[in-house]
Amino acid sequence: MRIQSVFARYILAAAAVVVFPIAALPVFAQAPAGSTAGASALQSSVGTVKTVGSGILTLGTDKGDTVSVTLPGNVRVLQLAPGSTDLKTAQPATVSDITEGDRVLVSGHPGDNGAVTALRVVLMKSGAIAQNNASRQQDWQRRGSGGVVDAVDASAHTLIVAAATRKETITTTPSTIFRRYAPGSVRFEDASVSKLESIQPGDQVRVRGDKSADGTTIAADEIVSGAFRNVAGLVTKVDAGAKTVTVSDLATKKPVTVAVSSESDLRNLPPEIAARFVARARGGAADPGATAGAGSGRPGNPGGASSGGGTGENASGETQRGASGPGGRSGEAGGGRGGDLSQVISRLPKTTIADLKPGEAVMVVASGDGASGSGFTAVTLLSGVEPLLAASSRGGANSFSISPWNLGGGGGEAGGEGGGPQ
Repeated sequence: MRIQSVFARYILAAAAVVVFPIAALPVFAQAPAGSTAGASALQSSVGTVKTVGSGILTLGTDKGDTVSVTLPGNVRVLQLAPGSTDLKTAQPATVSDITEGDRVLVSGHPGDNGAVTALRVVLMKSGAIAQNNASRQQDWQRRGSGGVVDAVDASAHTLIVAAATRKETITTTPSTIFRRYAPGSVRFEDASVSKLESIQPGDQVRVRGDKSADGTTIAADEIVSGAFRNVAGLVTKVDAGAKTVTVSDLATKKPVTVAVSSESDLRNLPPEIAARFVARARGGAADPGATAGAGSGRPGNPGGASSGGGTGENASGETQRGASGPGGRSGEAGGGRGGDLSQVISRLPKTTIADLKPGEAVMVVASGDGASGSGFTAVTLLSGVEPLLAASSRGGANSFSISPWNLGGGGGEAGGEGGGPQ
């Protein structure tokens, strides 16, 4: 049986959010007028504005610190559009333009107790970031694809990716954006700028770009990659105190223990939706008798998944109001008859580790390296998958894929990268 994870998460909620790019800017493109201090004597902090008052703001940094920033009358404020890294495009602004929730890069002289007296503030407005994030999320849904890497040809600048029921050739250019998940991390904000040569066969990738007419080639604008472990099987032990779940992996016939963190995304697949995926994978329609009146099989969860709202796919992968779902044709589950669950997981009911029981079938995508002793941490854990695993074992489906990671969009502060798997 082949359980393949094609990753879309949220790119799933589907989202590649704005990575705050001004963090990479130099401390000064040029020194402020009248300043004699060298760049080496300055402190630079990036984060989200918590409070702002008369001549002072409180900054929650991306490192988790809280910094008090004094704003003298001659402080230089520049407003930069989300996505821009060139200060030449910044517009002059004032301290009064800074509000709670905005993202800022503060450069200035360090003081006592970690405080900073600002010489320059580079500002990104939270509203502009939210608008840009929404646009990027829609683009990931519309032009996103992904799968498991079969081969990398650095000389030809291409990847071969097994995506659902077929293989796709991914072409790259010098302008293609590469990001890679940190080993053992489930947080998109921990992903770093990368390159094609960092991608290895067996890695999972999510690609945003234009497809060829036959859908077999994608010209990549952006690629996010990572090394993840896929596990599908029966739960043998749940330790809610230690926050771990042990699964008997059907592929290896060995137990795999995965930790469940606050960043892990646990979802349940209601029986009626599972039946629709199985029917679609077999090339037919769902049996009405198998879905009518079916509950979620889990106390406290609604019988159906929450609606994603608007035009697009509902939780079962069906396209609403005649619109084509991301990565697939109208009426197909995000990429064809292979049953790409990664496009709908964010709209399924959430669960907790306490809901899991021994003997229950699950599909897990985990980060980490069990061989090195660092262990695995669940990124996405989907329960209620008994019908999918049974169909795969009978040859009734080529693959069912779930999302391996979060690309942001939930739980984070305004303008941030989101709060991990949703």
